[in-house]
Amino acid sequence: MAAFPSEAAREDLLRHLPAGARFARPGKWHVTLAFLGDVPDGTREVADALATVPPAAPFPLRLTGGGRFGEVTWAGLSGDRAALTALRESIRTVLDDAGFPIDARPFRPHLTVSYRAEPALLPALAGYRGPEWSVTAFALVESLLGNYHTRQEWALHG
Repeated sequence: MAAFPSEAAREDLLRHLPAGARFARPGKWHVTLAFLGDVPDGTREVADALATVPPAAPFPLRLTGGGRFGEVTWAGLSGDRAALTALRESIRTVLDDAGFPIDARPFRPHLTVSYRAEPALLPALAGYRGPEWSVTAFALVESLLGNYHTRQEWALHG
């Protein structure tokens, strides 16, 4: 499950990254809300569970700063992180109740910019403050051959 930044937010971040740096395709940039891994033939059941996530109002986020988890370089998030965490917890609860437990690691919201240790990215992200965007939906996303495909999306309204 993922929330995608607006096109304007992705384009702004892209303009701030150094030419020639290796990073993930901007179309793949997202905030992971829950990771299930392989769900053979369970997509319908996952979607049915996600349809029961309690209503939540849209909320603002912005990409700010950055850091690394091992080789992964990421952009941080500011804005209504409490609403983001509440949405994530609602998703976790309905998936767990439906028999689809997610990774138990603590939720550390971020946007992965690169899966490689790219030295030029951290200085470019230091002090970065992108435009605010409104999270208006979350999506069930499937990864196939390195490409992300949105299987279903649920609007936020409250």
